[in-house]
Amino acid sequence: MYIAPILPSYNRNYTIVDQNKVNHFVHCRENSIPYLTDILAHSNNEAQVTETLYIVDKMIDNGVKDIDKMYPVLSRFNNTNSPNIQTFLAGIYRKLQIPDAFGPLVKMLIQNSNNPNPAPFFDPNEEIGGAILSYISDRFRK
Repeated sequence: MYIAPILPSYNRNYTIVDQNKVNHFVHCRENSIPYLTDILAHSNNEAQVTETLYIVDKMIDNGVKDIDKMYPVLSRFNNTNSPNIQTFLAGIYRKLQIPDAFGPLVKMLIQNSNNPNPAPFFDPNEEIGGAILSYISDRFRK
């Protein structure tokens, strides 16, 4: 049975995802990339996009190759106001260190500073700022 993703709420600061679905995509490794890319290219559903970004993040953690080639579709969300999408996107960019993603991360941080999200359940700027720091840290240079 498929469980639809549930976004954070006032009493829960994390997204609930279908762990079986996540495990399936991670297990399929690089074969999952076209399907996930298609979802990200066409979906405007915040919960679905957040869940898909979570899956991509877990795939990176599990050593799936070629995730960096998804940047053109990931960049579609560089201008989002969604703290959920921003948080996962920043985490993905932090791990992949795609040079083209640095500017959008800085833009997100400035955008959020100028227009703070009213009463978010968590602060996406923590992940965004951490991603920016990882780009400029010697520890992450190759």
